[in-house]
Amino acid sequence: MITTVDSVALSLIALIVFVSVIGHEARFSRLDKRLARIERKVDLLLGHLDVPVEDPEMDAVAALARDGKAVEAMKEYRRVTGAGLKEAKEAVDRLRAR
Repeated sequence: MITTVDSVALSLIALIVFVSVIGHEARFSRLDKRLARIERKVDLLLGHLDVPVEDPEMDAVAALARDGKAVEAMKEYRRVTGAGLKEAKEAVDRLRAR
């Protein structure tokens, strides 16, 4: 039989776990955003220096973008990088502008 004390203890444990998970998700979200910014900066630097980067998966994204298949290119970019929709759109727009 579960007593009131046991019930309160279980509720507190559940609350602590919930808050901990939410905190970690927020931290990972911030880290993902920071990493995405760093990757964009590196991409811009490499592009500015005209340094070729060999990446067959990204070559497929670039080919789709060149062929005017922006939606497919964004989907492939998201699959390859794990990026969000906004970042994928910006990346494909940059590829199309080249």
